[in-house]
Amino acid sequence: MLSTEKQLLFEKQAEIAKAIAHPLRIAIVDFLKGGEQCVCDIADHIGSERSNVSRHLSVMVNAGILEYHKEGLKVIYKLKTLCILDFFSCVKRVLRQQAKENEQLLKAV
Repeated sequence: MLSTEKQLLFEKQAEIAKAIAHPLRIAIVDFLKGGEQCVCDIADHIGSERSNVSRHLSVMVNAGILEYHKEGLKVIYKLKTLCILDFFSCVKRVLRQQAKENEQLLKAV
């Protein structure tokens, strides 16, 4: 049986995982690895409407992945902690391993 603290920790981790579990959100995180950006530039870069991008940004802010500040009328977003990029590096390694295993499987057919 999991302790209450462990259960709470796992729930919080799941919230963060859910907050990045969307292709547009992954694209946003990837774009923000280059530094802070305004909503308008994020929307232009990923090719989506600002209102749609704003909803995705809000999910990630609420999960603690992003933070923002205002500069006049512009809202500027940035990664709150860069370590989220480590997660995506790990995911890419998993994908490479899967590709390698699939390639070996196809050679065996």
